[in-house]
Amino acid sequence: MKRNILTAAIGSALLAFGMGANAQVLKGPTDDAALSWAPSKWGKDDRAGSANHTKSTANIVRALKTIKQNKSLTIGKFYHKEAPAFGPRSWSMYIPGTPTGGPFGKNALVYHDELVITQIGQIQTQFDGPGHIGVNTSKGPMFYNGVISWDAYERGAGGQVMGMGPLGVEHVAASGFVCRLVVLDAVAYRKSQGKLSASEEMLPIPKKPGDIGIITADDMKGMVKMQGLADIGAGDCVALHTGMGNTWSNDRYKTMTTEQRAAARAAFAQGEPGFGISACDMMGKADIALTMGDTSANDAQPGGEVEGFAVPCHTHLQTRLGIWNLENVDTKTLVDAKVYEGAFIWAPLRIIGATGSPGNPVVLY
Repeated sequence: MKRNILTAAIGSALLAFGMGANAQVLKGPTDDAALSWAPSKWGKDDRAGSANHTKSTANIVRALKTIKQNKSLTIGKFYHKEAPAFGPRSWSMYIPGTPTGGPFGKNALVYHDELVITQIGQIQTQFDGPGHIGVNTSKGPMFYNGVISWDAYERGAGGQVMGMGPLGVEHVAASGFVCRLVVLDAVAYRKSQGKLSASEEMLPIPKKPGDIGIITADDMKGMVKMQGLADIGAGDCVALHTGMGNTWSNDRYKTMTTEQRAAARAAFAQGEPGFGISACDMMGKADIALTMGDTSANDAQPGGEVEGFAVPCHTHLQTRLGIWNLENVDTKTLVDAKVYEGAFIWAPLRIIGATGSPGNPVVLY
């Protein structure tokens, strides 16, 4: 029995090594068109992608000019065990010890720590970094700027993957984001078209092309015009309010019952309204810095603008162009305050090798 266990362990280690050395292809679809996407506009060795916009003084001036009332809002969601999460992802927090340490000294100091077990980069308000989304190719899984993940991993003992190497989120964290924020209220827009009743506060989950839960490029242009905003341009950050985040918005979550939170998770698992392919193509051509919204992906799903794609804005914007994505932000806070433009300020944590980051962005307006 021990010999069989040892043989299996050696076999697993050799498989892990072989995957890195020989670039085996994952089973399932491949798209070798992605191999032509590198180098990015930022250069062949770039690791930060659209965070490079923050290095532009003009972009920062553009952002700060939107501040009219000298007020601020934070738009990160609550991190909690009962909050919605994609698939098997979970958040568990414990306070070790009661208290964790002490008492110490004549002043009898005591303290508490916490222990958190979670997918730290991909839970609740979450940032998609360079190592999160890729495309399967004949050379292996390819990520931003042509990096094949199997060749890039930081490995530890026995070939264990310990981090994303050049795809780590710390490269984006070095610059972070200071940008003009454009908030597009898709709920108000659909109501203005007569496609959503006055009492409804969220777009329906789309099931097929043409459903009103899919936001197209034409819809984006319509919202910009309706809201009286300047055109979306290079270095801007674009937030989409679909209303789905209202099911666990910050002004409601802490007073919700366990049953209400379960209902929010159930709705979350069914899919979400969001951007269609044409909207993401439009934002890519505009050279924006960041997409964000009140759902788990910001892509419309399961029904999309074009059938057959899996959250296509992710691969088109992130893998191809290095335009990053922030999910599950509390856009309700913004639309309730009628903040449709402002200065967005935030940076992911400097977690070496991580796929993303939690956070609580600040909007100045």
